[in-house]
Amino acid sequence: MDVAALPNFMPTGPENLKEKIYAQVGPDLIRIEGEINRLLDSDIPLISVVGRYIMGSGGKRLRPLLMTLSARLCGYSGKDDTSLAVVFEFVHAATLLHDDVVDHAEFRRSRPSANTIWGNPAVVLVGDFLYSKSIQIAVGYRDIRILKVLLDATTTMSEGEVVQLVNSDNLEISEEEYLEVITRKTAVLISAACQAGAIFGGGGAAGEKALKAYGRNLGIAFQLIDDTLDFTGETEELGKTVGNDLKEGKATLPLIYAMQNAKAADRLRLRQIFTSELIEAEEIAEISNLVEKSGGIEYTNNQACAHSLRAKEALRIFPRCPVKEILEDIADYVICRRA
Repeated sequence: MDVAALPNFMPTGPENLKEKIYAQVGPDLIRIEGEINRLLDSDIPLISVVGRYIMGSGGKRLRPLLMTLSARLCGYSGKDDTSLAVVFEFVHAATLLHDDVVDHAEFRRSRPSANTIWGNPAVVLVGDFLYSKSIQIAVGYRDIRILKVLLDATTTMSEGEVVQLVNSDNLEISEEEYLEVITRKTAVLISAACQAGAIFGGGGAAGEKALKAYGRNLGIAFQLIDDTLDFTGETEELGKTVGNDLKEGKATLPLIYAMQNAKAADRLRLRQIFTSELIEAEEIAEISNLVEKSGGIEYTNNQACAHSLRAKEALRIFPRCPVKEILEDIADYVICRRA
């Protein structure tokens, strides 16, 4: 297996776990990558160019892989699931394109964001194409249950984007409200990929429910670790500037916890920095120190671990097998990654 040919599925972390996952999912990732390239072919060159640019920017391919693994856990052993798996990567890529326009992003994964190269109108339209292409592919599978899962997910994600926009620069958002935002924005698509895999694999109602829960909790854990890395990560590893969420006016769980539990003077300083028009690098370092001192990083990591455990607990209905072990390893990996 040519590891160099694989996408950046999992970031740097415990090498033994990383290598264990790669060894078992490498062929699936190569198959998924080939299908992505095939499905991005279009008579409109700009669609292919922008699509391949966003797809080639170091994505983990987590969502299509989870769809494939979920189908296999439920008994499927063929390869006709590949196009359906790519649907979830296309939807994810579309949201990234739209997010970068909304957030006025200049970089994504260490490269200039697509909108800085081709402009906002082109990027929005290519994102729309990826959404439409996803639905077209899903319809081809002729299973109304899978189509409903996909459409419910995209609707919920759109609602999550609006809720996040409404809460921009809002330091008063509660933990419960924030968890609802990340569930809608991030976890719901991961959950949908797992649920669709269960349906495709013939897992029945119990298997579908279990994998839906696995994906939901995995997605929440994944996002919570992202939240901590925005304070503690390294720019070179993250592929984006540390403190990016702060600059965009997003109050994530570490900051929310700090605002509820830090000393009064520290809370005042956090508010001053967060509400300033321009946050400088030294202020990002200061706010990161205050958040960590308040216990915000530790608390968020603990919450991520709790959701990772819930994800693994959801798999209890399935007998022990190699695919189940991979899914458990992925749940462990999302909470110890560094990018």
